[in-house]
Amino acid sequence: MGALKIVLTVLFIIVCIALIVLVLMQEGKSAGLGTISGAAETYWGKNKGRSMEGTLVRLTKILAVAFIVLAIVLNLSIF
Repeated sequence: MGALKIVLTVLFIIVCIALIVLVLMQEGKSAGLGTISGAAETYWGKNKGRSMEGTLVRLTKILAVAFIVLAIVLNLSIF
């Protein structure tokens, strides 16, 4: 069981670092005064799920779930 805890801890650290990098790579949600006049409703604004920003958001959600699951598993006292 000791080797499993070491592997999970290393995986947890990798997920933590990847999550930090992904959050820092994302753009801020405030786009300035352009959002007031509706300038954000462009083609790229509507298709954000297929853009790089949409991919970063999806990966962030996946890594956040992995972070929570690994934190709960490592906190259990079965090891």
